[in-house]
Amino acid sequence: MADEATNNAPISPELLDILRCPEAVHLDGDDPGRLTLEHDCWLVCEESGHKYPIRGGIPVMLLEVGKKYKDVPVEDLPVPPPEDD
Repeated sequence: MADEATNNAPISPELLDILRCPEAVHLDGDDPGRLTLEHDCWLVCEESGHKYPIRGGIPVMLLEVGKKYKDVPVEDLPVPPPEDD
């Protein structure tokens, strides 16, 4: 039987492990562009500062969307993310 917490996750741990910020992925370092899941509906890149919403289980990894939220502190990100990007 599948783990209930995994079934309720906004994205799978496997997808989170392979996704990278398209702005930061080319930077030097061990694993640039790595994302963290915040508020169960945002992917945040420490290197670029970009924040990408997850809508309907699908990460919106567009640079213009990530840049739009760059200066918004993680604690102030809207939950759920707005639909109008």
